[in-house]
Amino acid sequence: MQTPIRLSGFIPDDCVRSLGADATVYVVGGAVRDELLGIASSDRDWVVTGATPERMVAAGFTPVGADFPVFLHPVTHEEYALARTERKTAAGYRGFTFHAAPDVTLEADLQRRDLTVNAMAMSADGQLHDPWGGLPDLQARVLRHVSPAFAEDPVRILRLARFAARFSQFSVHDETLAFCRQMVVQGEAKALVAERVWQEISRLLMSDSPAQGWRVLVQCGALPDLLPAGALEALSNPAVLDIVQSPQIMPGALPTRWAAWMLNAGLNLEGLDALAVRWRVPGDCAELAQLCVTRFAQWMRATDAAAMAEVFALSDLYRRAERFAQAVAVMDAVANSTDAAMFGAGTNNPAYPPKRSAAVWLQLAEHVKALAVGPIAKDAAARGVSVPDAVAAARVAALEQALNDLPAN
Repeated sequence: MQTPIRLSGFIPDDCVRSLGADATVYVVGGAVRDELLGIASSDRDWVVTGATPERMVAAGFTPVGADFPVFLHPVTHEEYALARTERKTAAGYRGFTFHAAPDVTLEADLQRRDLTVNAMAMSADGQLHDPWGGLPDLQARVLRHVSPAFAEDPVRILRLARFAARFSQFSVHDETLAFCRQMVVQGEAKALVAERVWQEISRLLMSDSPAQGWRVLVQCGALPDLLPAGALEALSNPAVLDIVQSPQIMPGALPTRWAAWMLNAGLNLEGLDALAVRWRVPGDCAELAQLCVTRFAQWMRATDAAAMAEVFALSDLYRRAERFAQAVAVMDAVANSTDAAMFGAGTNNPAYPPKRSAAVWLQLAEHVKALAVGPIAKDAAARGVSVPDAVAAARVAALEQALNDLPAN
């Protein structure tokens, strides 16, 4: 018999109380899981049993669900969903019909969820409701499907990978992986749309162990359905995602992590652009990755003032200094990674002289940005010479002086 567990609970407000005595509200899913793990959670999902849409509206909740009854709390704006069941009616993640009614139980609602660790609920008195064994799996650090219905929704392949990336100490149950492979074989993964793929992959990238999550997708055989042909080979090795966990990249925002992954995988510009189109990658991520891929070899070789000035100019340093700093962090991390040999960027390759450190690049960037180009341009115009050439020459001269002033080592 399971030992009763009580969590912190919650205090019902006037809106919740006005639903009536036969309606019960529960916190469900990730908030319960995270509290059991001792992790702070800012988002809460709610399920309501024993209520109707009419009673929810009368209590002040605003309906927002098009496919099934979901309501926004009038004060907190958190989502409250009526307990529901679902039935598979067609291929893909949209092929479901839903049933919500006062007689749908909490147990039935939780059964339709993806993983047991996400299928727990907590009532206002702090009592844990765990009909599908989420707590034992949480304690055993196992990601396991709730029921065979897991195989009906291909988005769950991506969610499983994302949770594997977030909870690096957890393993995926063999039968759950088998369900994912079954979905791929049956063509379910082909129905995934770009927005949902990017939503889950971006969250995977922002997790602590993205390589572990990507490995799940490899094990499921899902990559051919997720990636364009031009990116498949380069991204098939989960180890190239280890770069995201490097000290220079891990604190970075999504564009930095994305660019580091793309560069470390050795993806060429054609494959990068194809992937950006396929997944509808946001512009800030796509542009930073393009900059790193196109400038990496040049950046590696640039150690003298003229070459460095060219990198600054072609990287648009003077208009987009913040993006340049991100690119330097990405390129330096990749150059110093264990995978750098794939670029021929080893110490035994004479094509790549010892490069300047990232700190030196950023120091020199600040120095050359501070150069007052107005007087230089004015003088060049007065002498009838090319203003861009005069400014470029002045920047090279300033860089040469700054390089000479650097400590010997």
